[in-house]
Amino acid sequence: MKANLADLNNVLFEQIERINDDELTGTLLDEQLKKTKAITSVASTIVANAALALHAAKIQADEFCQASLPDMFSISEKALVK
Repeated sequence: MKANLADLNNVLFEQIERINDDELTGTLLDEQLKKTKAITSVASTIVANAALALHAAKIQADEFCQASLPDMFSISEKALVK
């Protein structure tokens, strides 16, 4: 299971390599294009979620911010180490 943005980036470039294969034609190409569409849709959601978490972390780090954020925005030390 891929679990971070670097892994997601690798998946996206691997998929580009697959659809860039000149020998891929017809039904196989159509299948890869459908897969690409699904991957990019999910990837867009993951990136948007990461951007939201980053924005929340920036707000939390602001010395003037006294509000606590909901748990879903917490960034654990373990996540930062990956």
